[in-house]
Amino acid sequence: MILGLKKNEVKIVPYDSEWKNEFMRARSEIIKHTNIHFDRIQHIGSTSIEGIQAKPIIDIVMGVDDIDNISDSFLKAMKKAGFYRLRVERPAEIVFAKFTDDTFEIKTHFVHLVNYEGEKWCDLLFFRDYLNENESIKRQYEKLKLNFLNSNLQGIDEYTSYKEQFVQSICSINERKIE
Repeated sequence: MILGLKKNEVKIVPYDSEWKNEFMRARSEIIKHTNIHFDRIQHIGSTSIEGIQAKPIIDIVMGVDDIDNISDSFLKAMKKAGFYRLRVERPAEIVFAKFTDDTFEIKTHFVHLVNYEGEKWCDLLFFRDYLNENESIKRQYEKLKLNFLNSNLQGIDEYTSYKEQFVQSICSINERKIE
């Protein structure tokens, strides 16, 4: 199984069914140290979308009751589970990463800590589920990601921006369903 990327690296690899097992191992480790219920820890991102090529990073969303009141003991528990808080500034989200070793050069996992059943939680799960249920949309997303590799763009920020309109268009489907 190929897993991990260096800072600002964008690489797409063939789908690997082992990604599901790696998510399960990571979830077990998080539960062991934090006691967060398993339903509040979900596999997201492209490695959770059956059969498409993806960046070899396991993305996890973890839902908590109040993102604004995370205790130091929780942060220490995440570190014991192998996840280090990043200095990423995002509204209503705390990001953690797991690395291959203590050089902290290659990230293998991200945990996106958000409010359980909040907007970000719902969007991330809807996107995953919608792509898994819609083969043509899944293939459009995969093609978009591969087109990025053939563009003159590079780096994770440009990669994320490149996909943003597509991701938002899918999430807006969920918003229309709610209304």
